[in-house]
Amino acid sequence: MKKLILFISAVFSPMLNADLLEEVTHGYADNNGVKIHYVKTGQGPLVVMIHGFPDYWYTWRHQINALKENFTVVAMDQRGYNLSDQPEGVTAYAMPNLVGDVAAVIKHQGASSASVVGHDWGGAVAWQVAFNLPQMVDNLVILNLPHPSGMARELATNKEQQKNSAYARSFIKGSPTDQDIMFGGPMSAAGLAGWVKDEKDRNHYIEAFKRSSFAGMLNFYKANYPSTDNPSPVADANGTPRLPMPVLIFHGLKDTALHSNGLNNTWDWIDNDVTIVTEPNAGHFVQQDAAQLVSQTMQWWLSTRTP
Repeated sequence: MKKLILFISAVFSPMLNADLLEEVTHGYADNNGVKIHYVKTGQGPLVVMIHGFPDYWYTWRHQINALKENFTVVAMDQRGYNLSDQPEGVTAYAMPNLVGDVAAVIKHQGASSASVVGHDWGGAVAWQVAFNLPQMVDNLVILNLPHPSGMARELATNKEQQKNSAYARSFIKGSPTDQDIMFGGPMSAAGLAGWVKDEKDRNHYIEAFKRSSFAGMLNFYKANYPSTDNPSPVADANGTPRLPMPVLIFHGLKDTALHSNGLNNTWDWIDNDVTIVTEPNAGHFVQQDAAQLVSQTMQWWLSTRTP
């Protein structure tokens, strides 16, 4: 009997990063006078990507390359970062303003909705866009940031998560010039980019962080992170609206900041299908540590849920 062996080629074929930097177009959306920078490429249904800390739009380079053949991909710089405006004051970084930034980027594309992708603080913002503006979110993709109800539970009951969150409390109390704010030293562009493995990519990050506001980065924590006197959209123990859209979640299990137990019961808070993908050898920056897995899965998942 003859056997049929079928080989399915991967859809993951990243370009040189230098080519991507030259390929993307740049734009700015306005949210009440704050200009939000983004890059754009591809064609098809709109996908908007939101980075976390410490990062900028370039974190999505692998996913942009994978999605651009079938989607219009827009990757934004959050306020305070790289080429976006850097307003002063903690309240400028409160969650309603961050949600408004994403809405402004979607509207600036002439669209009424998009698939929204977020990592870390970008994930926190993406959750809140989905809760507060569900009509603008076709599909929701979250990377290494548990649902706010899961996060609240872990911060209340999980000693390991409480220990892992100690750095955030120092960010809330500190300033960029504190000698121990960044694990032994003050904030610097090179220090913030230390997690980037590839030297050429790290140099791009250093230049982007030189253009960024370190105080603005800390204001994400000061304005939104849970504390005894600050109800937080990041960890909401009082419950959040149930979500109507499909949700895809990635989590690198070597994340030293966010415990994977926070994923438990996510499916109980969403009225659509939930897909959870864990990667045992990836850390917090799963979109880079497991670039091929994330890119291929995201492309398949979005393609099956987008008209």
